[in-house]
Amino acid sequence: MSDLQEIVSEIVDAMRAREDRGEVATYIPELARVDPGAFGIAVIDREGNVAVGGDADTPFSIQSISKVFTLTLALGKVGDRLWSRVGREPSGSPFNSIVQLEREQGLPRNPFINAGALAVTDVIVSGHQPREALGEILRFMQFLGQDGAIAIDQAVAASEQRTGFRNRALANYMKSFDRLDNAVDFVLGVYFHHCAIAMSCRQLATAGRFLAHLGRNPETGLSVVQPDRARRINALMLTCGHYDGSGEFAFRVGLPGKSGVGGGILAIAPGKASIAVWSPGLDPSGNSHLGRIALEELTRRLGWSIFGM
Repeated sequence: MSDLQEIVSEIVDAMRAREDRGEVATYIPELARVDPGAFGIAVIDREGNVAVGGDADTPFSIQSISKVFTLTLALGKVGDRLWSRVGREPSGSPFNSIVQLEREQGLPRNPFINAGALAVTDVIVSGHQPREALGEILRFMQFLGQDGAIAIDQAVAASEQRTGFRNRALANYMKSFDRLDNAVDFVLGVYFHHCAIAMSCRQLATAGRFLAHLGRNPETGLSVVQPDRARRINALMLTCGHYDGSGEFAFRVGLPGKSGVGGGILAIAPGKASIAVWSPGLDPSGNSHLGRIALEELTRRLGWSIFGM
């Protein structure tokens, strides 16, 4: 454990010294206010040992990382029937692209692009009022993160609702093809709010532990999903978790991962650890610039790439 903490501390020092930090997301006004110099990382291994560094306990807007957890919930509700609503292939397009939807008659390419996440959110909303559906998502995050204080950043949610014109276009376009069962405003409201959940690296790494250990939290013994479902969620994270930068992330880091434009990345080292990193500056694909570099260094030094040493 001391070796892991030493590596994490050295990575934090190296990242803080770098000047190439990427660009903070500005299209969501509240995210533009975040300090671009922030950097945090948390690693939780199989035994429950926690190695943290930097701003690991500072909450940040997880944004699209929430899509991993809404996908898990939706699969729990409808199982493999979900795949009639959303595909499983990489998009090769920006996360908020509408071009593919037009070609493919409103069927999203995968659950991690915005259109796919709207389809997943629609499944969770079905049979509930929006407030109830959102409460279910938030309670799930609190349960996984083992912290009842995990909450929605209402300022970020309001900011997204004011400026989310592209997401409104995606949802309305999908509705025109009968790809959404519920009212567009209901689905969008829940979507904007679950993307605005705020978590620290420590909380996020805790929430992701079930994906590192075949669907079960090894510390509590609680099973969240069956092993085959955990493997499939990890597979989607590897191939689709970084939008049109997913291939580059797999090439350099070699782990399943999911990014968010708040600068967070959840990465899974199967059988070994759950990792969360946060640095608000983004690369051109909308993924954390220093987050990816830090994870590349971590997997290199620990030999954790799923593709071997």
